[in-house]
Amino acid sequence: MSNPPLGFIPEPLFLSLAAVLPSRKTPEGLLASRKFKQITASIDTVGLIEPLSVGRPDRAGQYILLDGHTRLVALKQLGFDKAPCLVATDDESYTFNNRVNRLSSIQEHVMIRRAVERGVTPEKLAKALDVDISHIIKKLNLLDGICPEAAELLRDQTFSPNLGAVLRKLKPTRQVECVELMVSANNITVAYAQALVAATPSNLLVGETKPKKITGVSAEQMAKMEREMGNLQEQFKLAEQTYSQDILNLVLTKGYLAKLMANEAILRHLTKHHPDVLNEFGNIVRMVALDK
Repeated sequence: MSNPPLGFIPEPLFLSLAAVLPSRKTPEGLLASRKFKQITASIDTVGLIEPLSVGRPDRAGQYILLDGHTRLVALKQLGFDKAPCLVATDDESYTFNNRVNRLSSIQEHVMIRRAVERGVTPEKLAKALDVDISHIIKKLNLLDGICPEAAELLRDQTFSPNLGAVLRKLKPTRQVECVELMVSANNITVAYAQALVAATPSNLLVGETKPKKITGVSAEQMAKMEREMGNLQEQFKLAEQTYSQDILNLVLTKGYLAKLMANEAILRHLTKHHPDVLNEFGNIVRMVALDK
């Protein structure tokens, strides 16, 4: 069985930047954008990590740039005259990063920790990424005090580095409960985590044995908030357990009603005797998304 053809020449070629022609115009405001400044700082500190992607040369020896327009501008700004380029074996001018999955917060944490373990200082990482060193430290210590079960639930999520500081206030069992609730609600934010901490009984907080006092909230209101948050969590768990079956039932029901309403005799009967039912059936059949 023959191997599939490669999309690129395996080894990058060092090409003159003068021979690389952009395939689109540089957007306005690029040089002042934060992303451009980060890329420039990264190239200046550690060099170009991802080669440019170019098409095959034309008769004049010019290469059309397929991917890496921002990197090309940054390289020219920094005074580079050559750069490593991956040469495509076809003529497809597709943006190759269009379908790239972005790193989750925990993947970033692992990469930063691995870099530090290999001798890269947090200061150098901060300079390479053009961020404050405190941001690197927060990502470096992202999972400190977070139980493995909660970390596993957050593995594929993107969230603020400040979330860890909030979750550390909770005991492991409560961490898992709160993360499950945040993931279920698709609301993995610091503000939501702080609300969950505020509604957590004192016996599930790290180092706290007395009821918490929050300005403007009485002890009775806090107790009510804790009960309602517990009820909400239980409702989410019940909804998750039946969600797949409910969607399947709804798909089957929608298909059945569509065929039912295509019958003229049934349609006349419903129009004459049950107009309200007919209206509800019509709403179900016309649904575009099943979660609406």
